[in-house]
Amino acid sequence: MTQIEEAKKGNITEEAKIVAKDENIDVNKLIKLIAKGEVVIPKNKISKNKNSYTKACGIGKGLKTKINANIGSSSKMEEIDIEIKKAKIAIEYGADAVMDLSTGSKLKEFRKKIIKAIDVPIGTVPIYEAGVEAQKRKKVNSKDISKNSSKNDSKKDSKDNSKDNSSETNENPIIDMNEDDIFKAIENQAKEGVDFMTLHCGITKDLVENIHQNNRVMGIVSRGGTFLSSWIHHNQLENPLYENYEYLLEIAYEYDITLSLGDGLRPGCLEDATDIAQIQELVTLGRLVKQAKEANVQVMVEGPGHVPLDQIAANMKIQKTICDGAPFYVLGPIVTDLAPGYDHITSAIGGAIAAYSGADFLCYVTPAEHLAIPNIDDVKEGVIASKIAAQAADVALGLDSAWDDERAMAQARKNFDWEKQFQLAFNPEKAKSYRESCPVDDDKMCSMCGEYCAIRIAEKDLE
Repeated sequence: MTQIEEAKKGNITEEAKIVAKDENIDVNKLIKLIAKGEVVIPKNKISKNKNSYTKACGIGKGLKTKINANIGSSSKMEEIDIEIKKAKIAIEYGADAVMDLSTGSKLKEFRKKIIKAIDVPIGTVPIYEAGVEAQKRKKVNSKDISKNSSKNDSKKDSKDNSKDNSSETNENPIIDMNEDDIFKAIENQAKEGVDFMTLHCGITKDLVENIHQNNRVMGIVSRGGTFLSSWIHHNQLENPLYENYEYLLEIAYEYDITLSLGDGLRPGCLEDATDIAQIQELVTLGRLVKQAKEANVQVMVEGPGHVPLDQIAANMKIQKTICDGAPFYVLGPIVTDLAPGYDHITSAIGGAIAAYSGADFLCYVTPAEHLAIPNIDDVKEGVIASKIAAQAADVALGLDSAWDDERAMAQARKNFDWEKQFQLAFNPEKAKSYRESCPVDDDKMCSMCGEYCAIRIAEKDLE
C-alpha cells in the first residue's frame, strides 16, 4: 500500500513515525493530514534496495518548509563527479531533496550514480529522458538513411541527399517521441528508486492551441512543458500524460511515486504572471489532484516561477483552493527580472512570502539562473538563500522548531558564545571567516563596535 492508503486506513507507517518525530508533531495528526493529501512523504517502495536508504521527509501543511536543489548534466557539460559533489554540498547546507534534471547523453548513467550517492528523496522529469532517447533514435536513423543514399545514388545525388539528411537531423527530435517513450522512461525510473516525478499532465491540446493565440511575452518557458506542447502542436494529438492519466496512476501506485504535477505554463517573466493560461492549467491540475487522491497516489503541485511581490499570496491561495490543499512546490518565485547573477536573492524574497502564504516546498534558484549551469559554489549559495527564506516563513508561521533556533542564537549573542553562533548559522564557515578577518583581543566584542558594543555596555550596567 502507499503512504496515503495506509493513512486512510489509520495505519501508522515507519516513515510517518520518523516524520512526526522530526517535525515534533503528533503522529495521529500527521496521518490525518497524509490521508487528506495535505502532506506527502516522497519515498519509493523499492528505495530500501538502493545502496543508500532514502530518508523519510514530510512535505505539506503544518510542517517545516522544505527545500529542493536541482542538479544534472546538459548536452554541453557532462561531469558526473561534479554533479555528485553538487548533490552532497546541497544536502550539507540544508536541501531536503534533490532533483536530477540531466539532459546529456549519459543521463541514465548519471541518475543511477546520483541515486546511490545520496540518501534524501530524489526527483526527476521523465520527459527529458524520453526526449533524449528520441533524439538518439533520430540521429541513428539519419545515419542509416545517409549510408543507403551513398550506396544507391550517384556522387552528386549523394551530396544533395546528405545535405537534405543533415537538415532533417537538425529538426526538433522531440516531435518524434511516442507514448511508449514517455511511459517507458517513467516506469524505468520508478524501478530504479526515484521518489517523486515532475509530470506535465495539465498541458492539454486545447491549452496549447490557446497559448499560441494569446499575448504572452515569453510563451512557454518550462523545458518539460515545451517538450510536450511542441509534440502536441506538431502531431495534433492529446498529451499522453493527460489522456492516459489512469495508467500513470497505476505506475505511481505500484511504486508509491509521489506525482509532482508540473506547471508547464508557468510564467517566465513578471509580465506573464497570473495570466489565463497559467490559471487554466491549474484548474486542470486541480481535477487531476483529486483523481490521484482517489487512486491512493500521493500528489503535490508545482507553482509559478516569476511573480510580482503583490501577487504571490494570491497565487498561493488560488492553488490551495483549486488543488484541494495539496502541497505546493514553487520555483522561487522570482520577484524581479532585472537581477541576473543575483536570482538566488530575488527568489529568496519571493520564497519567503510564498512559504508564509501557503507554499510547502521551495525549489532553490542559484546565482547562475538564466545564465549558465550552476557550479558547486552556486549550488551552495542557492541552498543557503532558500534556507533563509524557509526559516523566515517558518518563524512567521509560529513553528516551534524555527523559534527554538532563533532563541538559541539570541542567547548565544548575548553570551558572546561565538562557537554556538557559528553552529547555528546557515553557513558556519562564512560567519567564522568574518569573525577571524578582524581579530580582537577580547572575546566580548567584535571589530564592528569594539569597546562600544551595546550588549557589553548594557551587561556592565547590569553588573
